[in-house]
Amino acid sequence: MTAAENVCYTLINVPNDSEPPSEVSLKADLEKGEIKAKTEALKKVIIMILNGEKLPGLLMTIIRFVLPLQDHTIKKLLLVFWEIVPKTTPDGKLLQEMILVCDAYRKDLQHPNEFIRGSTLRFLCKLKESELLEPLMPAIRACLEHRHSYVRRNAVLAIYTIYRNFENLIPDAPELIHDFLVNEKDASCKRNAFMMLIHADQDRALDYLSTCIDQVHTFGDILQLVIVELIYKVCHANPSERARFIRCIYNLLQSSSPAVKYEAAGTLVTLSSAPTAIKAAAQCYIDLIIKESDNNVKLIVLDRLIELKEHPTHERVLQDLVMDILRVLSTPDLEVRKKTLQLALDLVSSRNVEELVIVLKKEVIKTNNVTEHEDTDKFRQLLVRTLHSCSVRFPDMAANVIPVLMEFLSDTNEAAAADVLEFVREAIQRFDNLRPLIIEKMLEVFHAIRTVKIYRGALWILGEYCSTKEDIQSVMTEVRRSLGEIPIVENEIKKEAGEGKPEEEVSAAPAAKLVTEMGTYVTQSALSSSRPSKKEEDRPPLRGFLMDGDFYVAASLATTLTKVALRYVAIVQDKKRQNSFVAESMLIMATILHLGKSSLPKKPITDDDVDRISLCLKVLSECSPLMNDIFNKECRKSLSHMLTVRLEEEKLSQKVRRSAATAFSQFSQLYSSSPFTWLPIHLGADGTTSKEDQFQLSLLANDPMASKLNKVTQLTGFSDPVYAEAYVHVNQYDIVLDVLVVNQTNDTLQNCTLELATLGDLKLVEKPSPLTLAPHDFANIKANVKVASTENGIIFGNIVYDVSGAASDRNCVVLSDIHIDIMDYIQPASCTDAEFRQMWAEFEWENKVTVNTNIADLNEYLHHILSSTNMKCLTPEKALSGFCGFMAANLYARSIFGEDALANVSIEKPIHLGPDAPVNGHIRIRAKSQGMALSLGDKINLSQKKTSA
Repeated sequence: MTAAENVCYTLINVPNDSEPPSEVSLKADLEKGEIKAKTEALKKVIIMILNGEKLPGLLMTIIRFVLPLQDHTIKKLLLVFWEIVPKTTPDGKLLQEMILVCDAYRKDLQHPNEFIRGSTLRFLCKLKESELLEPLMPAIRACLEHRHSYVRRNAVLAIYTIYRNFENLIPDAPELIHDFLVNEKDASCKRNAFMMLIHADQDRALDYLSTCIDQVHTFGDILQLVIVELIYKVCHANPSERARFIRCIYNLLQSSSPAVKYEAAGTLVTLSSAPTAIKAAAQCYIDLIIKESDNNVKLIVLDRLIELKEHPTHERVLQDLVMDILRVLSTPDLEVRKKTLQLALDLVSSRNVEELVIVLKKEVIKTNNVTEHEDTDKFRQLLVRTLHSCSVRFPDMAANVIPVLMEFLSDTNEAAAADVLEFVREAIQRFDNLRPLIIEKMLEVFHAIRTVKIYRGALWILGEYCSTKEDIQSVMTEVRRSLGEIPIVENEIKKEAGEGKPEEEVSAAPAAKLVTEMGTYVTQSALSSSRPSKKEEDRPPLRGFLMDGDFYVAASLATTLTKVALRYVAIVQDKKRQNSFVAESMLIMATILHLGKSSLPKKPITDDDVDRISLCLKVLSECSPLMNDIFNKECRKSLSHMLTVRLEEEKLSQKVRRSAATAFSQFSQLYSSSPFTWLPIHLGADGTTSKEDQFQLSLLANDPMASKLNKVTQLTGFSDPVYAEAYVHVNQYDIVLDVLVVNQTNDTLQNCTLELATLGDLKLVEKPSPLTLAPHDFANIKANVKVASTENGIIFGNIVYDVSGAASDRNCVVLSDIHIDIMDYIQPASCTDAEFRQMWAEFEWENKVTVNTNIADLNEYLHHILSSTNMKCLTPEKALSGFCGFMAANLYARSIFGEDALANVSIEKPIHLGPDAPVNGHIRIRAKSQGMALSLGDKINLSQKKTSA
């Protein structure tokens, strides 16, 4: 244990807006002031000492005039003062005055007030001078028999700390505490005593546990937690003990404390891989998720279930609990629901898919017309995607799912309706037997669609898959119903004129006749500006889209009409009917062109849409076999190819996940006979990272390249009087700096202090304590830094010290900066194209980076950027294959803080400069925060060029 771990000074916030008082005024207040004045003076003394002042002349004054006082505030301040005041002379010997202080400690340990006794015992845990502790040992022992539990539990802590640091002062501490534990009734005292035995004498702790193992379920939760810790450590150190304690862990799964249940479930999973044990632990996790109200707790426990699922032998056990897992959907938090649905989807099998679909259908129906929660629409979207995936994997379920989902095509939430439409498009292409059902339902809901994007998609599906005469005629009927009376221009002018006549009784100015670009006449009245326009809600849907100027849907309609007209001509033999249908289709296209060129819509038709509609008119007028094949065969082939590629990618990703899980399982089986099982293991912060800890330890033992030496940062030069280097360990929200400090001089360095400051969204948690370094001695100092967001940060500082016996000022060695890399916080992630586009539009911070590299190949440069930035390429591999001289790809990553980072790579190969010319172009980065966008851009700039091996 390092000196930095041994000493932990109390931290006090100090206002910097006042001048420090003089030593003379403080001495006067401490000697002659009232209680209030002495209290304030003592506070100022403590603050000055914390700021580095010595104040040796006040030590005896405080002993004489402040120490004898019985005021509780004074006594609490004195405990802080004795903690921080220098207790040794420059040569390391104990000050003579501390003997008087030691006597005061002894009196406080025998004080009738339990608060003073307990506070003194807590203070003694921080005292590191054995000469001061030795005379106090009888009084500390006597406190174990005090009537008040507050005194007894602090006495146990004091004995444990003293035994750990100075075993010679109380060699019989384990036996003493064991006897105390046997007779103790208070839960907190028993917890502290048992905790000490776990770390000081594990055999005695096991002996005590053996005597009361059947009563463990009656203990308090704080004692149950340390019992779980003991069982965990013992069973991993000695696997043969598992059978002895596994029953106890099972009993603790029924504890009333959520913390105990969580720890017991995690321990049970690491001790046994039997299906009954895994099922019991998983059931415990599910109960915790459902009963706990804190969303953070729900997410943490869900992660534990997901980790269980990653193990192939555990996955089948969890499949039987899918319906229990779905009970978590009652939680209103969207993130919890999202993880639950993903877990359920990963666990779905032919045995449980029918029940899963029934539950999800009920959840979808519940979300209909429910707006009391802002995430209802997003939840519906998640449900639709989950049902989509289930139907694709288990085609038998599609017939049950499609009718329910297609009701949502008319939903006002475009995102959910778009997911339904994508699902319907894939289902109608893959499942031939479902096409009549889908067409029927599509025609039923077609008139109710109110979103132009969904309308376009529905038009495409109807045009592509309506193959019977009745269906084709139904499509035409729905189109005419949605378009209203035609010709549109004349009809709209008549409606406006008809609304204006009743309102205008006075004579109007002479009307002017204007000629439109299509050669038709439009009458414009002088009162046209004052006439009310036709209300949009009274118009049919398609006409409303066109009047708003959205003529892209008109181009889609032209394509659909062309497909069904060509198909109708092939099906129906009657020439009169053929001509009638084709003529009606061409009339609709012509009237739309007429409307687009008139001044009635809010925006005129674009040239692209005019070209598309004109092309369709020409195709229908000629009806050539070649155009028939292109419109009715090639389009469907493109869709089929796209769906096939997507399915292959999904299968490949699942295969990669399964192979990774299998490798993990094989490694865990291999590990059970590993020679590293003797390595000490500790429970992590969440209590269940045991196997991961062991794997990490064994990997570190096997792989020297993964050792700490590769992460060491040199802070000073070899010729500096104090050499320092730091190991930077990034653990999500915490950064731990383990700094090695070496005294390279022949002098004793006193008050050697590591002073640190941070730049960026970093915060220093505590001030490292001063050290005394003997000549050529070394020590380790640990400093904790909290991280608040994903961006690059800098830690800088210096080391200051006093040379023993020197009269000069303090010496200072400036440290090199420690750069905290953004790559420690971001991880590759996936999202859909729609989500990527939505985030790209919403994020307000953009950073454009110019490509400056020595790499000459487009694919090689892309993979180099991916490996340098921890981002994932969302553009499919097949879309990037081949060579055409340029490349565009979308990248995505997500930070541990939940922040999204997007990037678009647009690069080209300048062929005219020769085959060895480097890639050029730009990378655009978008993020919600400025720091993340700038930090990621800096990272790309620094790592663009490929270093030669």
